[in-house]
Amino acid sequence: MVAKRPPVNANESDMNYSRIAFSAADTPEARKAMSRLAKRYGNAAAETADVVVALGGDGHMLQTLHRFVSTGTPIYGMNRGSVGFLMNDYTERELLEHLHAAELTVIRPLRMVATDESGKSHKGIAFNEVSLLRQRSQAAKLQISIDHKVRLEELICDGLLLSTPAGSTAYNLSAHGPILPVNAPLLALTPISAFRPRRWRGAVLPHDAKVTIAVLEPDKRPVASVADHVEVRHVKTVEIAEDKKRSAKILFDPGHSLAERVLNEQFKF
Repeated sequence: MVAKRPPVNANESDMNYSRIAFSAADTPEARKAMSRLAKRYGNAAAETADVVVALGGDGHMLQTLHRFVSTGTPIYGMNRGSVGFLMNDYTERELLEHLHAAELTVIRPLRMVATDESGKSHKGIAFNEVSLLRQRSQAAKLQISIDHKVRLEELICDGLLLSTPAGSTAYNLSAHGPILPVNAPLLALTPISAFRPRRWRGAVLPHDAKVTIAVLEPDKRPVASVADHVEVRHVKTVEIAEDKKRSAKILFDPGHSLAERVLNEQFKF
């Protein structure tokens, strides 16, 4: 039975966004913007806010998503950084109007459980992707199981990643993985510089698939696992699945939703 996913692009025009909490990246541009906006709209405490406005680039947006993933507070990003795929254009005078007109997208992260060489388990969540990367000069050797069935006995590569639809235009796309529509119940499993089997280009999996990656020859070919900002070195096994208990709400200006941006990305050259 396939689990139901949360609705995306729902309209939240009836929401009251009078209490705004601002969050800024640690850059002069973002800090100055927060100071100006807080003077105009106030700056509510995060725990009492109706909405969080994140100022920075996609990196700061990811940090904000992690911070508020358990609260259900909608997050509206405004670009004050170098990359802004998850961000809206910056505005000061019409912020309230933009918030009330914004479209809602709900995304779920991946849950990673990585076991290191000492047997210790490490947990993390990822809104973009969970990646495995070789730590030394020699290529990694990985075995891939889907829902407890081995699908690829041995992959020799620089690494491997499992991406969400929201993250499919990030590292996954750079590794030549497929772009997934943001509301598709899918995940992208993409190799990074695969050497053997040379022609394997990855797989598209159902969103409720459970992926287990075993590191072969871990002493000779050590591997690190990364879930957004959580890195675990010298892993032996990594288990990845969609986190069904947590989700994040992102607000986008009309006509510039995450689904629209992901679709547009497929027609760029």
